[in-house]
Amino acid sequence: MPKADSGAGFSQSLERGLAVLSSFTPERPELGISELARMLALTRSTAHRYVATLATLGYLHQDEATRKYRLGPRVLDLGFAVLGSLELREIAAPHLRRLAETTGHTANLAVRDDTDAILIDRVRGRPCRYHQFEFSLHIGSRLPLYCSATGKTLLAFLPRQDIDRLLDTIDLTQRGPRTLTDRTALLAELEQVRRTGIAVNDEELENALRSIAAPVRSRSGSVVAAVNLAIPWSPVAMSELVALLGPAVQGAARQISARVV
Repeated sequence: MPKADSGAGFSQSLERGLAVLSSFTPERPELGISELARMLALTRSTAHRYVATLATLGYLHQDEATRKYRLGPRVLDLGFAVLGSLELREIAAPHLRRLAETTGHTANLAVRDDTDAILIDRVRGRPCRYHQFEFSLHIGSRLPLYCSATGKTLLAFLPRQDIDRLLDTIDLTQRGPRTLTDRTALLAELEQVRRTGIAVNDEELENALRSIAAPVRSRSGSVVAAVNLAIPWSPVAMSELVALLGPAVQGAARQISARVV
């Protein structure tokens, strides 16, 4: 288990308890005591003590059939409490609702965390407009920066050295039929996003899914979030969709920006 810098008031027990919770990921939703002990370099009895405590408090839940553990509802409560306290989310909520109502498409608000865009709010559009991929998304979902409209928006306005640093750590994997896997082509598109103030995903993240995004700026002018519309595929050209829906997305982003400190 990684060692944190200790000092006055540092609690190793708390550090280990948080490390147990952090071990659960979308790729590893269920873990047993032996797996956790091995991952965190703890004895099995020590791992069991922390897991039992977390389970008693509701932060972990044991599956009766497999005897393995997964994150419990108290973790969700913590996450939503944090999201609910975000001023940005509160500011954006009415504008996202209006955007979804006027366009019929799902509206999202996202911020950057390293190489991902994290959805911090979303308002679903009309049911007939959903793409199947949308059903798997929720508040807290992560999307890759390089192949999502929100991600490209959050990436494009960073200083060039930060863009290069992030791209050095990203594997430009083919995700959809039109994913940009060439770094030069991606950089050219990011330059276009900076020029136009709008980013698109044209089947780059998922087959038959398109999206349009625009930046939310703080009073200083820095990009702090992105607003996007998720649009199921249709015969309409992407350029026409941008002409039709882009102004609404940019308008919502500007209205949110006007209230951000």
